[in-house]
Amino acid sequence: MTTLQEFRCEVCGLVTTNPTHWFVIRCGNSDLTVHRWNSETANATGAQHYCGEAHAEVYISRWFESVCAPPKPIFK
Repeated sequence: MTTLQEFRCEVCGLVTTNPTHWFVIRCGNSDLTVHRWNSETANATGAQHYCGEAHAEVYISRWFESVCAPPKPIFK
């Protein structure tokens, strides 16, 4: 018996059982990797799922901003 697995986009919430053209992102505090969709990577611990390039880019941009943002100046 085959079971269908659902995946949800982390940005828009779209749910699918057929994640064609989706991306998987795995990240930590100092590294981020983007993978084309494959079941092994998608099911790995900490994997995040994105329904397309645009939503993967949203996450990547937010990650860079949080990790690479310079400290804000303090003006007196």
